[in-house]
Amino acid sequence: MSILILSEDDLKKAVSLDLESIACVEKAIMALATEKVVMPPILSMEIAEANGEVDVKTAYVPGLDSFAVKISPGFFDNPKLGLPSLNGLMVLFSAKTGIVEAVLLDNGYLTDVRTACAGAVAARALSRQEASVAAIFGTGLQANLQLQALCKVRPITKARIWGRNHDKAKDFAAEMAALLGINVTAEEQGADAVKGADVIVTTTPAQEPVLMADWLELGQHVTAMGADADYKNELDPACLVRADLYVADRISQTEKLGELRTALAAGAIKDTASIPELGEVLAGTRQGREGEAGITICDLTGMGVQDTAIATFARERALKLKAGRTF
Repeated sequence: MSILILSEDDLKKAVSLDLESIACVEKAIMALATEKVVMPPILSMEIAEANGEVDVKTAYVPGLDSFAVKISPGFFDNPKLGLPSLNGLMVLFSAKTGIVEAVLLDNGYLTDVRTACAGAVAARALSRQEASVAAIFGTGLQANLQLQALCKVRPITKARIWGRNHDKAKDFAAEMAALLGINVTAEEQGADAVKGADVIVTTTPAQEPVLMADWLELGQHVTAMGADADYKNELDPACLVRADLYVADRISQTEKLGELRTALAAGAIKDTASIPELGEVLAGTRQGREGEAGITICDLTGMGVQDTAIATFARERALKLKAGRTF
């Protein structure tokens, strides 16, 4: 038995944030509505003494020859030790025999890429086709990748950045303007970033709302992807009431981890039965955006089906490049 070992550098050569990666993730999300996908709840373990946590995600997708198990530790005191807060790896198994096929030592890289791809999928499915102005909340790596991904699926010519640290937001805006060749500015107030935007993407670790319902305008689309834990919250719960359409990546996750959780707790949303999932919208079994004036929200919490898809995709590309080493 041989196992392919792929380092972070190997994976960065094999997989990038491109249209093919976006299509890979889109197909996986759609499979939730069209195939008998097996996706267990996220396994989360807190290690409070070290200010740490570990999340484990996985999914089996019919039609894919492999499935992945992803292990993502986050130890948030590590910077004091000169170590990164986040790391992790994926293990790829044969879906026919259960034999280990590859170990992807991606250090979280593939998660970053598949998360950005999911943002692009949501925007392409739910925003207006001519959307050209973006508002990005956050200044970290995912803010960077989400804006890059959005530019691949919509004709973005202008972006506004909001962050808690305005100086950092200005530096980030200059970086993205140089990278993308579009007009990118930093706004001191979140409301100013939202005004006139076509697509709003929230990418912060906020525990209290940074996007308010009364800022939203007709025709806007919001992708909320920062709330991926039961203590995080980026959207004013009233946003979900203000929206003409709220879409979950997976209702069973968003009601525990995402913006839906906060809206349910606040009593803003009382019934989840009518809420569509993104895979259903992609498959055409549930209605997406209706008309130019509607306000849409997509709540992304990150799913194991995305990890299996991107890990399988990465191995295929790496084999073509003859990357990695065999153990």
